[in-house]
Amino acid sequence: MKDFPWFKHYPASVEKEVNCEAYSSVADLFDESVEKYKDAVAYECMGKTLSFNQVNEYSAHFAAYLTEELKLKKGSRVAIQMPNILQYPVVMFGALRAGMVVVNTNPLYTSSEMKHQFNDSGADVIVIVANFAYNLEKILHEIPAKHVIVTELGDMLGGFKGTLVNLVVKHIKKMVPAYSIPNAVSLKSTLSKGAKHSFKKPKISLQDTAFLQYTGGTTGVSKGAELTHGNIVANMQQISAWMKPKLKEREEIVITALPLYHIFALTVNCLAMLKIGAHNLLITNPRDMKAFCKDLSKHQFTVFTGVNTLFNGLLNQEAFLNLDFSKLKIAVGGGMAVQKVTAEKWKKVTGVPLAEGYGLTETAPVATCNPIDGTERIGTIGIPLPNTEVMIANDEGEPLGLGERGEILIKGPQVMKGYWNRPEETANVMHGEWFKSGDIGVMDEDGFFKIVDRKKEMILVSGFNVYPNEVEDCIASCPGVLEVGVIGMPDPKSTEKVVAYVVAKDQSLKAEAVIAHCHESLTNYKIPKEVYFTDELPKSNVGKILRRKIKEAHIEKHGDK
Repeated sequence: MKDFPWFKHYPASVEKEVNCEAYSSVADLFDESVEKYKDAVAYECMGKTLSFNQVNEYSAHFAAYLTEELKLKKGSRVAIQMPNILQYPVVMFGALRAGMVVVNTNPLYTSSEMKHQFNDSGADVIVIVANFAYNLEKILHEIPAKHVIVTELGDMLGGFKGTLVNLVVKHIKKMVPAYSIPNAVSLKSTLSKGAKHSFKKPKISLQDTAFLQYTGGTTGVSKGAELTHGNIVANMQQISAWMKPKLKEREEIVITALPLYHIFALTVNCLAMLKIGAHNLLITNPRDMKAFCKDLSKHQFTVFTGVNTLFNGLLNQEAFLNLDFSKLKIAVGGGMAVQKVTAEKWKKVTGVPLAEGYGLTETAPVATCNPIDGTERIGTIGIPLPNTEVMIANDEGEPLGLGERGEILIKGPQVMKGYWNRPEETANVMHGEWFKSGDIGVMDEDGFFKIVDRKKEMILVSGFNVYPNEVEDCIASCPGVLEVGVIGMPDPKSTEKVVAYVVAKDQSLKAEAVIAHCHESLTNYKIPKEVYFTDELPKSNVGKILRRKIKEAHIEKHGDK
């Protein structure tokens, strides 16, 4: 085994190498968890719980429906388009147990985004929540899918409650636009038809594809990262090992506010926590902060995952500040940089450090994380997980020295097979066994890594590199600032100039005050030349601020300057 500087900062109970082939597939992990935890709560949503046995039963019915009623073969693609509701794990595990490939789809996609993803993946089946079926109707004749399964939000809540939720959503809140999809079947009917057949387990190996996980498309067209059962099992094992110092079987309540169709929540919350028999509380709409805090108040939660904007939003809710955090053991941030001011406030309010981790869709996703034993370092993304190597490299893929800025390259069993049907795109991001992240970082002498920025979002000011993350971090600490996004725009004098968009907590906040605050911490060339105020910033489905969208809106309003 190679020796790395980060090993000496591993918690004592975390092994430097773990068995990444402990299970033959994700389905194998699922079977073991059902056997171990049986009647324990696996998932909860809107006050309704599903035990491990119930998820096992329903997902077996769904698997049997796919194979016996639809006659689909192993490797067929099943697209799932729904938020965090109980139907999600039932359908996902059903598809995986049947040997199918799950295509995770953001329910908020427009018709054209759906069309791209369904055509690119060659989805055979689409399972969609009724709220978004009207968008599917528009493209139905332009996609290959032959089978559409529709579910309503309340379908798994049971009895009167389920009926009531569906009525309220449809007729009172008017959240289900009219749609017509001929031959669509309800998820309820698929489960009852599947129950008439016995589920036959197919042979699934670690080399088989489990998920087509589409990248956010922040740097161009969305691509499907092909993640094998081996990739997912490996990352699940790595995450489990990393959290071992704090977590116990059957004792944990995990807050899952990030969508399960996103790779972070999928691997960390849904799978790594499945292994230890955790109780997953699914939050369907985390943007409704009042309802979210009400849900939180009913549980003595122990694990909390999220992104910076989620943590920041909660910390600005009075109801959140008054919650009981006495049982909270772990809080992990990822998906985007955790700002220093957010991390500090979180620890002050909850008493628990906010450990930042790092990874990408292409790495299933976790590559590095801060230790969770109290030795975290705010402002870093931590150290590589077991069985993972990370290096800082120049444009030729050669390693750079300590403290030198370069691209983050990752090697490990969690690195994807490649982009689905895109060999050239795959070749562009691979350097031998190393995955090129597109992120700029540095490593210190202890092996802790720090993200400086995305390669493509770096701003060039008079020959100097300016990293938006650094400027955003500074502005976020300015009194009266709620959120900030920083972009670069062309400038005749300095190649590019720094432009900041700010959401203010305090409407009296002025651009001059923001710039004056920056002067205290930043060199002149890093200081925004222009500061604009806005009511909200564009975000991805997980709350990641989209600089590309900020830039597009800026150009539309002010032109290319």
